[in-house]
Amino acid sequence: MKSIQRFGGAMFTPVLLFSFAGIMLAISILFCNPSVFGSLASEGTLWYGIWDTVQQGAWTVFNQIELLFVVGLPIGLAKKASGRAAMEALVTYLTWNYFIAAILTHWGKFFGIMHYGRALAENSTNEGLKMIAGIKTFNTSIIGALIIAGIVVYLHNRFFDYKLPDFLGTFQGSAFVVILGFFAALPLAFITCLIWPKISFGIGSLQSFMAHAGPVGVWIYCFLERVLIPTGLHHFIYIPFQYGPAAVPEGLTKWWLMHLETFANSKESLKSMAPQMGFLMYGNEKVFGIPGIALAFYFTAKKENRKKVLALLVPAVITSVLAGITEPIEFTFLFVAPLLWVIHSLLAATLDTTLYLFGVVGDLSGGIIDMAGKNWIPLFQNHWATYLTQIVVGLIFTAIYFFVFRFFILKFNFATPGREADEEEEITLKTKQDYKNKKLAQGVQETAAASYTDPYSERAAIYLDALGGKENISDVTNCATRLRVTVVDPKKVKPDSAFKAGKAAGVVRAGRAFQVIVGLDVPQVREKFEELLKQ
Repeated sequence: MKSIQRFGGAMFTPVLLFSFAGIMLAISILFCNPSVFGSLASEGTLWYGIWDTVQQGAWTVFNQIELLFVVGLPIGLAKKASGRAAMEALVTYLTWNYFIAAILTHWGKFFGIMHYGRALAENSTNEGLKMIAGIKTFNTSIIGALIIAGIVVYLHNRFFDYKLPDFLGTFQGSAFVVILGFFAALPLAFITCLIWPKISFGIGSLQSFMAHAGPVGVWIYCFLERVLIPTGLHHFIYIPFQYGPAAVPEGLTKWWLMHLETFANSKESLKSMAPQMGFLMYGNEKVFGIPGIALAFYFTAKKENRKKVLALLVPAVITSVLAGITEPIEFTFLFVAPLLWVIHSLLAATLDTTLYLFGVVGDLSGGIIDMAGKNWIPLFQNHWATYLTQIVVGLIFTAIYFFVFRFFILKFNFATPGREADEEEEITLKTKQDYKNKKLAQGVQETAAASYTDPYSERAAIYLDALGGKENISDVTNCATRLRVTVVDPKKVKPDSAFKAGKAAGVVRAGRAFQVIVGLDVPQVREKFEELLKQ
């Protein structure tokens, strides 16, 4: 489970790049639409040329999605020299695809690829092939990228430091890993040619099923996407749909943007044109559900604590509603009231399914900025009624969230923000100077204490101490908001209150695997954390 969680978190590394690219694509597609801008946006005009240029640049991360996952996974999973691991994975992935291309060139008919030479050419069959980095190969999407990257990470972690005889010293390090990857890629390419056509057929069947799964499929999918967040396994739910081939060959986000102009110019309902987009609805709970939860927290807090609670909740709600990052507020109640997390997941799935039943679909996986860029602005002219429905239903669920959460908080007396015992609150009010004095009293070297010149270093030092010191750290990585650490001895890890002194929202504990809920600045904290490990 620890390995699966780390793998899932590492998958998120390239996902961070897609939001901005998607918004820029939606804007540039809108500005190239003659039905909105008239003759100004006609092909051949300066206006069209400028925005088409912007659009082509914005397609970069979507057109090269396989390469991004190949490079991104080692960054998250390599235990050392992650930059070199990313290079090794890229070289091995390209080698694997060149092997596939050569095998299909010579023996394509044996593997059932009848028109390899003409595939992808105009007026020819595709046969499940794609051009990747200039190589005509199987369209394995992110599946192939993740498999190859996973193999290379394993080879890198095991053999990067392997000492060869002196006369072979030039082949050590990255060269040795690439050599091993070369010999692993050849038989794997043969196996891929043998089994991928069958896997591709299975994926096609899955796509057909998911596209026609209806409200039940949407509810199950959205429930799993939300309820699995604490485990980190939710990445395995949404990434294959949003960026992989689970619902459509190119991933739902790219497919939506590719057809955005068609949707914008049509008055037909979005649901009838894109029923599979019901699987990208989970941004609605970020925009409408989280404010309801925050209101429940505020009105159930002790009156003397409401100002503190408001200061805690306002930035968290703004982050969720605008950017779609929910963990800063969700993890304030996950650990003290797991039942509320289940209720949140049930309400989220019900909200998404209700909207789907009312005809609301689209790339609605992020916050308001993402929704506006990819949906509301480019499609408003012909689909404003759909988005009015979304807002009305969403606000109704904001009220439902408020009353349901308020009821359960009061009924079970959950220690949500502002309702904690006095001794807990006293712990969270410790100052930075208190912490520094404590560290110095414990004999921390003066040079280390002097290095805490920014909030990231300070928090990293607090987390390192709470995790039992650098001798207790096996490896470290991160996802969007969590610092993921594997420790040597979990008994040395301190209680959650020690982490809260560094502004952590909480800690997920699973054996030797720990997830510290840091927030959106987790990449900076991780960098300082790793610097402390090297001291």
